[in-house]
Amino acid sequence: MTGRATAGALYAGTLAEVGGLTVGPAAGGPPVLRDACLSVRAGQVLGVVGRSGSGKSSLAHGLLGHVRPGLEVRAGTVRVAGLDPFDRADARRLRGRVVSFLGQDPASSLDPALRIGTQIAEAVRLRSTAAGGGDVRARVEELLRSVRLPADRGFRRRLPRELSGGQAQRVALALALAGRPRLLVLDEPTSGLDPVLADGMRGLLAETLRAGDRAALLVSHDPAWLGSVADDVIRLEGGRIAGRGIPAAPSPVQPSRAPSRGGSPGAAPRATAAGPVAAGGLLVRGLYAVHGRSAVLRDVSLTVPAGSCTAVVGASGSGKTTLARCLAGLHPRAAGSVEWRADGAPRRRGAPVQLVAQDARGALNPRESVGTALTRPLRGVGGGSARGASEEAVRLLRLVGLDEDVLGRRPGELSGGQRQRVALARTLAAGPRVLVCDEITSALDRETAGRVLDLLDGLRRTPGLTVVMVTHDLAAAASRADQVVVLDEGRVVEAGPADRVLVDPEHAVTRKLLAPEGRPLPTGPK
Repeated sequence: MTGRATAGALYAGTLAEVGGLTVGPAAGGPPVLRDACLSVRAGQVLGVVGRSGSGKSSLAHGLLGHVRPGLEVRAGTVRVAGLDPFDRADARRLRGRVVSFLGQDPASSLDPALRIGTQIAEAVRLRSTAAGGGDVRARVEELLRSVRLPADRGFRRRLPRELSGGQAQRVALALALAGRPRLLVLDEPTSGLDPVLADGMRGLLAETLRAGDRAALLVSHDPAWLGSVADDVIRLEGGRIAGRGIPAAPSPVQPSRAPSRGGSPGAAPRATAAGPVAAGGLLVRGLYAVHGRSAVLRDVSLTVPAGSCTAVVGASGSGKTTLARCLAGLHPRAAGSVEWRADGAPRRRGAPVQLVAQDARGALNPRESVGTALTRPLRGVGGGSARGASEEAVRLLRLVGLDEDVLGRRPGELSGGQRQRVALARTLAAGPRVLVCDEITSALDRETAGRVLDLLDGLRRTPGLTVVMVTHDLAAAASRADQVVVLDEGRVVEAGPADRVLVDPEHAVTRKLLAPEGRPLPTGPK
């Protein structure tokens, strides 16, 4: 029990109960959630942890009467405030009023064509007893202030595209709170944020959960956060509840690297902000990029030697994803150049630079199976046989830690972590020389993320893949990257060896990013 133990006096009975819930593919196959049983009492925060694909999201969605496409409820019952969320009439009474959901990408719940004040007002009218326009406007302003946002008319008239990442997350939380729900279901709502914004969002959610007798089911990969806000935590393994209890927070990861291809730790060639390419690599010079009339990247220059790893870090909105897309040729350059210089390795199939996007759901065709997504690039680029492509698809899936039975599934039938690994396997199918990874571990649990990073390390050594890792995970950057590049407002403000930048940073932006991680910061003059 944690600091929330005093909430025990608020428990007035069971608010939500799950009995023997089993969910599996509609076409047959092993269930993704098996015989799950739990109860959530008024005022209680129940945490859920587990590896990617362990059934966490399926359990969370069950409290709203929802299953992902391609899945079905095979057995069991769910009751929230005595109602069945899988019953249409009961679901209309529950969703947004009694139970609300905030997922891994909360900002995707915003309508891009409607001003945020209009969206929140519509939610208030639908989900609360507010009557006249004055009551609705007062409630909208109250909600915005409660999530630490301005409530003035100018801010209410903004469109979602005019918000920062952190502001969009908080507007989504305001929408979830519009109907004053008694139960909040939170599925990794901070996974896509940089350390500064994630720390602020966790603090805001902790305040929200402490208010009144609101209950919550909280799915998170962050043991420290769960330990600070949850009354109890259940652990899922292979779709089953395997244990419970507050997990111990992991020790901070210190900068260290596996042996390079040269043999000794730290011996791999390090990129400089703009140095020469001795044996091949990725060369970026004077790169500018814009969105509309706004400059997003300004005079970005960097060099990534072949076989090395460069981590690109920075706050949300600093230009990291635009840089990743420019490197892969998916966003036009306003000025500057991006060039891959051959390193003497045998020529591979396809374009030399390939991107693994942050949004795996958007990157995969929802109508085609995993098998089709993998075999198309294998046959189209390599010109091999159908049988050979199928065998290679199985090998790639195993390489990223997935079983062969995933081949027949569609993206909607997979967990967020499984989709991310399928996206990585599809990118590897194109045989790139440079792999640009945009937040590929943000949807993964700590153990699975470690396996994916181990895989990238292995690919760097054999067959010599070059990696550019855009990430909010500074621990991953510290332990895996040869060089770290720090972006702020589209410019490179600091670059250098990881064990210098992330231990003894020179720029205030870098120190601010490191502060939420709890690492010792330099105290001497800079």
